Amino acid sequence: MKYGFIGLGNLGRHLAASLIREGFEVTVHDLNREAAADLLAAGATWADSPRAAAQATDSLITCLPSPKASTAVMTGENGALEGIPAGGAWIEMSTNDAHEIERIAALGAARGVVTLEAPVTGGVHRAAAGEITVLIGGDEAAYRAHLPAFRAMGGEVLHMGPLGKASVIKVITNMLAFIHLVAAGEALMLAKRGGLDLKKSFEAIRASSGNSFVHETESQVILNGSYNIGFTMDLACKDAGFATQMGREFGVPLALAGMTEQIFIQAREQFGGDAWSSMVVKILEDAVGEQLRAPGFPAELTAEDA
Repeated sequence: MKYGFIGLGNLGRHLAASLIREGFEVTVHDLNREAAADLLAAGATWADSPRAAAQATDSLITCLPSPKASTAVMTGENGALEGIPAGGAWIEMSTNDAHEIERIAALGAARGVVTLEAPVTGGVHRAAAGEITVLIGGDEAAYRAHLPAFRAMGGEVLHMGPLGKASVIKVITNMLAFIHLVAAGEALMLAKRGGLDLKKSFEAIRASSGNSFVHETESQVILNGSYNIGFTMDLACKDAGFATQMGREFGVPLALAGMTEQIFIQAREQFGGDAWSSMVVKILEDAVGEQLRAPGFPAELTAEDA
């Protein structure tokens, strides 16, 4: 099966590379052609527009930074939706609003195009290794038809149910990650002010009941000082907003999520939308005048670091 792939940012370029590595024919498009250089060298084909990417392939994958971007790519001028052949699929791997996915899916269904949502979780370093978790929502038969591609891009692949359900669980996982990140920063600062060695403290927390995936990963780039987790403050604020929006929609009071969203908004105002999301802990570092640093931690994560 031939795939179009639109969106070659920090995450998308690794997902597309995994498809190519596993032998799929891939046509790529991005606003920045330079982002495709390595993929083109590996065998991908370039398309000059979203619609051209869709027309050249059997099914189309998008991995974009916002619902606004996905809507523009799919239904805007020279949009991709009208280029997907009847019987093909649109696979949305962005963290998108479930209602917007359903709206575009209805437009696609009228043209004979099936929609699957497939957001991923686990970090850019796992995407680079082809080990990221893929969460699928949509028709069971369509899911099975594209399962080889999902397995090429990810490690664990979970079908969460009908269209829209994967968006909900992805927002939930991100909500937890953001809460854990703020908590990890506070825990490490307590260790610092308590006179503990931060490298030993990192290991103690990792071996304890207080451990989390976020501590195992993001605490490392915080202690290095790079904060480079491959995920920006703008993206974090967008996803945190999805969580609090769902809380209102489902009637669930999200006290921790709401407070965490405000901390991330403050961090975005302070450090900029392009800052790495792990810099949220710098609010605390600046407040108490202490940096959380320890030797021996990587500036960027690989699959072996987690």
